[in-house]
Amino acid sequence: MDKIIKTILAEWKGKNIPIIIPRDINLQDYLNLKINKIIVLNGFRRVGKTYILYGLANELLNFNSREEVIHINFEDERIPLKTEFLSSLLPNAEELFKQKIKYLFLDELHNIPNWSKWLRRIYDNNDIRIFVSGSSSKMSENEIPTELRGRFLEIRIFPLSFKEFLKFKKIDIDFKVLDYSEKERSLILKSLTEYLTFGGLPEVVLIDENKKFELSQSYYSTVIKRDIVERYKLKNEESLKALIKLLLDSKEYSISKSYNNLKSLGYEIGKSTLQKYISYIESSYFAFSLPIFSYKIKDQMQHPKKIYFIDNVFINSISTRFSNNFGRLYENIIAVELMRKRKECYYWKNMEKEEVDFVLKKDSKIEQLIQVCYDISEPDTKKREIRALLKASKDLKCKNLLLINQNYLGEEELEWFGIKRKVKFIPLWKWLLN
Repeated sequence: MDKIIKTILAEWKGKNIPIIIPRDINLQDYLNLKINKIIVLNGFRRVGKTYILYGLANELLNFNSREEVIHINFEDERIPLKTEFLSSLLPNAEELFKQKIKYLFLDELHNIPNWSKWLRRIYDNNDIRIFVSGSSSKMSENEIPTELRGRFLEIRIFPLSFKEFLKFKKIDIDFKVLDYSEKERSLILKSLTEYLTFGGLPEVVLIDENKKFELSQSYYSTVIKRDIVERYKLKNEESLKALIKLLLDSKEYSISKSYNNLKSLGYEIGKSTLQKYISYIESSYFAFSLPIFSYKIKDQMQHPKKIYFIDNVFINSISTRFSNNFGRLYENIIAVELMRKRKECYYWKNMEKEEVDFVLKKDSKIEQLIQVCYDISEPDTKKREIRALLKASKDLKCKNLLLINQNYLGEEELEWFGIKRKVKFIPLWKWLLN
């Protein structure tokens, strides 16, 4: 055990940390907190958590020796999944480097048994700044073990925002200007098409176009195998894959409908198991669902949920139904962006099946209603989308109405059967850059 630890630490000491493209997440701010907290970076596999940690490590090494800053990736196959490895880590590091450790960076720590109890002990008994990354909701603020409550701050990491995407593509745009030149707008719109198609996972963004889908499919396989099947010890992998395909080909789901669809395809899976599978998929951050808006919990449980995926590339590379469907791709991008902004989101639907895509709630108040429609140039389409917005506005007593579309920017005062409201229209690219 000690030999493995010292080998890994020696490799870290000699490692060349890669040059990082800066993200919009500044971990330096968390170093200046008056009260030391464990900082947990949580999110889907391959969204860039490790590289964000590398970025901070690079900054720290300008003022500290390599021996004071340690990074360990617990997905290293040489590391035994035993608590004893953790117990021996710091004593071995201090023996090898002959000094106290100041900064500890730990990737995928939750793979080790009793990791939270060890982390609590290290936090309580040492003056160390600790940063932890994870690709499981087990490390989220909702599921964090009791012993760490009050001792950590969670930062949810998402794929690149559109602003970050432009930086990664080396497209120099001043985001503070109110208007853009024709050349800049052309660059932005071309980039938006790529972003909608291939998403914002950093490695996918940077790889050659003909390899993007191939790389995303390898991520997909890894998530199924390591983050779901192995983590939860599932025996029915084929049913899980079939369920994910159904979800990717759907805009909403219910347990009963999913159960019947899988049964018709020859998959024997109980409803309670199906519910568990969906919770496992969401725990890996591969997908998330939004309930219908209702003040009654019973209604939220009975109605179908809308399903969204962490990155558009999976819809385009795996789904057999929604590939190149810009309406679906617009809506998914917006859902992810609202999650990034930590908005409490629902959808609205009435008895006539009219629907508003996003209901934003803050505390007990409805903050905004957002409708998404790629093309509103057809009058009947525009009328249908606005009618649903106005009805939801009356039902939910909200006057902040927004319709995100392809290219129309403006504001109109509209009326439907005595309901009079102002509706703002904004192109997706402009909403993403605001």
